[in-house]
Amino acid sequence: MAQTRRSFCSGLAAAGAFTAAARAARAAGCPFRLAVINDEISQDLDHACSVAAHDFGLEWIELRGWDNKNITELDATAIQRALVTLKKYNLRVTDIASPLYKTDWPGAPLSKLSPRRDQFHADFDFKEQDALLEHCIDLAKTFGTDRIRCFDFWRLDHQKPYRAAIDAKLRKAAQRCAKSGLILLLENEMSCNTATGEEAARTLGAVPETNFMLNWDPGNAATFAGDTPYPNGYDLLPKNRIGHCHCKDVKREAAGKWEWAPVGGGVVNWEGQFRALVRDGYHYAVSLETHWRGAGTPEASSRISMKGLKDTLAKAGIGC
Repeated sequence: MAQTRRSFCSGLAAAGAFTAAARAARAAGCPFRLAVINDEISQDLDHACSVAAHDFGLEWIELRGWDNKNITELDATAIQRALVTLKKYNLRVTDIASPLYKTDWPGAPLSKLSPRRDQFHADFDFKEQDALLEHCIDLAKTFGTDRIRCFDFWRLDHQKPYRAAIDAKLRKAAQRCAKSGLILLLENEMSCNTATGEEAARTLGAVPETNFMLNWDPGNAATFAGDTPYPNGYDLLPKNRIGHCHCKDVKREAAGKWEWAPVGGGVVNWEGQFRALVRDGYHYAVSLETHWRGAGTPEASSRISMKGLKDTLAKAGIGC
């Protein structure tokens, strides 16, 4: 019992030191909006916010879902409770992490990557996407953020016959967001048509609206055909079009299969990437999207990955 108590007290002391260091770094001027995706910690929003604010020392959080529902599925009562919770922990919202356009492109052969189950408990087909966009715009206004995350449809083996129409759809969505003063963030996702830095640069070029920006995810890019997200992929990107950054890591097992890893424990050169972001004037969110579950639970794994993220920032000479 004494040993357990000593371990518990030691853990509390470490958490306190971690939070104090984070607050000191913020006071010194962290260049990023350091954040975490809430359901990477817990489906209990209050608990996730408590960990983010009190243990991680954050002022920002990315909202994707809670109570085993995607944020776009929650009713008005749940949304109002969430607003109270965010105020309780003094947390601001980086973006609405919606599943917008994570669906099949109509008329194209069914993508082999099209899931046979819901993604983050959201199941919206193409015909529902316009209504989903309008709902996301309302959510962004409610939560006081100017950013909505989207994707580039499930990946097709042959994009060329459909690419111009897909780009036009993304342009139309960006134009709709602009009318509400919002930024539409396209996440590069290995199971979607924009997966790598090279593909992201192409899509950004085809959709020139300045409020259409990239949610740069080096971890996702790394899993796609062995892509090297930094420096290779990053160097191709228009730096003024990066509006959000997801932080996670990945490693390749002996059998060649990609597996998620704690930040700093995989192939992504996060130290170099962080330095480059600062050099290029990036000042939006760096949001932990753990994905790795090697510590047994989402919360335990996110705690290890957040430490890895902050350790890597420190190695890069960045105080956050």
